Amino acid sequence: MMVQSFSLLPASLFVMLTVAACSSLEVPASNQVAISGAAVDAATSAEGTQYAPIEMSQARDKLKRARLALHDHDYSLARDLARQAEADAKLAQAKANSAKSRQAVDALQDDVRVLNEELQRTAP
Repeated sequence: MMVQSFSLLPASLFVMLTVAACSSLEVPASNQVAISGAAVDAATSAEGTQYAPIEMSQARDKLKRARLALHDHDYSLARDLARQAEADAKLAQAKANSAKSRQAVDALQDDVRVLNEELQRTAP
């Protein structure tokens, strides 16, 4: 009777560790999906859709797939897709910020050009 109890101990321990590992993956995966969602929102606010439509589309697609994987309890896939979505969203935001900065520089250069032309006209 005692021998049977000891032979079940390794199997029970394995099951408990597997359940603990799965539940520990869920929290980081759900956190990563939330972080990625915030990154996509930030990129959208930065006009990423206008300036980096491909990256935004990829970020949204990967975030959607990460949410589905999380729902299906595939935490490893959810975490990986969420990280990829975050990277795509950050790239889109950087491209949008860069494009807007370039536009601002161009506008300032036009202003300087106009001022120089005015100075040339009024110079004796």
